[in-house]
Amino acid sequence: MTPRKRFGQHFLIDENVLERIVNVFHPADNELVLEIGPGSGALTARLLERIRHLTVVELDRDLVAILSEKYDSDQLTIVQADILNFEIASVFNCSELVGNATPVISDDLKNETSNKVRIIGNLPYNISTPLLFHLLKSVEHIQDMVFMLQKEVAQRLSAAPESKIYGRLSVMAALELDCQCLFDVPPQAFEPPPKVESTVIRLTPKLVPHNVHDRTRLNEIVKLAFSQRRKTLRNSLQQLVSDTQFKNARVDSSRRAENLTVNQFIQLSNA
Repeated sequence: MTPRKRFGQHFLIDENVLERIVNVFHPADNELVLEIGPGSGALTARLLERIRHLTVVELDRDLVAILSEKYDSDQLTIVQADILNFEIASVFNCSELVGNATPVISDDLKNETSNKVRIIGNLPYNISTPLLFHLLKSVEHIQDMVFMLQKEVAQRLSAAPESKIYGRLSVMAALELDCQCLFDVPPQAFEPPPKVESTVIRLTPKLVPHNVHDRTRLNEIVKLAFSQRRKTLRNSLQQLVSDTQFKNARVDSSRRAENLTVNQFIQLSNA
C-alpha cells in the first residue's frame, strides 16, 4: 500500500521501533485498547500478538479494506472514520461503531475491561495538534496514551513557561495530563521518511485534577492570550479580563502569555 500524502501517512517499518513501542505500551487482555491510524497494520499485528481484541479508527477506505480481509471481527473492530469527529466514549458501546459489518467484543472481554480506554498510535503528522486537543475533551474516559508524533509537538507538549515553544498546547495539556517523552525515532524508520524527527510519548491523565471553575472560560483565555503572544496580557485579554480581575488573581497584566504558569492561568480564569 502506497502511503497517501493527503492523509499525512508515514508508515512505520522499523521492526525494532515497533517492538519497543509495544513494550512500553505493555497492553493486557483485561484492557480496552484503541489504535488511532493503524495504516497498513504493522503496529496492529504486534498488538494482536498480546491481546485478544483491538479497536482501530482509520480514515483511508483502502486500508480499512485491507485490514478487514486480514482480521476477523472478533479480533479487530474497524471504525472507518475521521478521528477528529470520533467520540472516544463510543468505543465502550460497539453497537454504535461504524466499521466492520458485525463488530463484536465478547461479553467476557467487556466484563473484564474497565471504564477507561488505552490509546496508542502513530499519529498522522498533519493533524497531530488538533487531534491532541480533541482527545483532551474526553480525558475522563482515557487511562493513558502512547503516541508517535513529530518531535516538535512532543517538545511543545512538555514545554515550560518562559520558553518560545511554550504555548496553548503546553498549558491545556499540562492542565489534564502528565507528559513523558520516551524515545526519539529517526526519519529512516518510516516509509516514506518524514522531513522531521519523531518522538514516542506517554500521556497520562492527572490523578488529582486542577481546581478549574470553568474549563471553557480557561480555554478561551489561554487561546486568546497565545494568539497575540507578543502583546501584554492587559492588551490581549482586554475583552475578557478587567484590571480588577487581574488584581484579584494576583497576575501581573504587564506580562505576556509565555510568562504565566498553568496555575496562574487557572487563577486568572477563576477570578
